Amino acid sequence: MYSVKKFDMLVSVYVFCIAATELMGAKTFPLGEFFGISFNASVAILVLPLVFTINDIITEVHGKERARSVIMSGLLVVALILLFSLVATSLPPSTRFQKSEAAYDAVFGLSARIAAASLTAFAVAEFLDVIIFVRMRQAFGKKALWLRNNASNFISQFADTAIFMFLAFYAIDKPFSENAVFLFGLILPYWILKCLMSVLETPLVYLGVRWLKKGE
Repeated sequence: MYSVKKFDMLVSVYVFCIAATELMGAKTFPLGEFFGISFNASVAILVLPLVFTINDIITEVHGKERARSVIMSGLLVVALILLFSLVATSLPPSTRFQKSEAAYDAVFGLSARIAAASLTAFAVAEFLDVIIFVRMRQAFGKKALWLRNNASNFISQFADTAIFMFLAFYAIDKPFSENAVFLFGLILPYWILKCLMSVLETPLVYLGVRWLKKGE
């Protein structure tokens, strides 16, 4: 009878979330209209906060070194996806796929700037999440898991959002004040939405820690 180890299953979900974010995160959907302003979000918001949740589960059960190893594996996944996207979109299509080549390139042909922004933001935020979570555990012990989880997620996801938006969308031909207003309008609502998702996923941290510890 074949079986999957709990840790391997958790890493599989982690890798899925990363891959889904990189490959499908370009699509946005409407959240609603507030005060006459239409708000939208990337579909990645449905899976990206789970990456940080899994980080905290692994750190809580197996420690920071194991979590860092998983993060490095995740970074490798992102780098390989971006690299292969460049290779795949640069190759000429066969006759059968010439009609769909433009659509294919539009979906998978990420610019070097967006790719670099994504990889940089992901790396900083993931390691920052583990650092904050570990330091708070040293201060609180095993108590207040909900606080350690959400505090580390709020800070690290702000870093993720701010770094990505800045590197991807800062216009060097426009004044700083104009860039600041534009980027603030992007960063703040998206970060708040990530924080909300983190709060909603808090029960998953408790369930995940209990599940991973059992039988490990």
